[in-house]
Amino acid sequence: MSELADANDHPARLIVVVAFSRADNGQLVPAYDPMQFDTPQDTTRMARYLAVKCAGVLAWVRDTQPEAGGYGPPTVLFQSGDVPAME
Repeated sequence: MSELADANDHPARLIVVVAFSRADNGQLVPAYDPMQFDTPQDTTRMARYLAVKCAGVLAWVRDTQPEAGGYGPPTVLFQSGDVPAME
């Protein structure tokens, strides 16, 4: 199988962890910039680490759809604490 065919069989994926803290007014705010990882396992490992430090953590994955100019639906890998609703 060629590399091109393999790339078409496995779309690119966006694998991200976002962590939140609470501002003085109680609102959830990003604790850090979103972090992108290469594997769901690395993402979940970081999310579990941040969960003990932050008000909320969300790790998710979604396929990219460059031909359509967007992304597929997100799949939550890990969630802890308070997090805003995903769009």
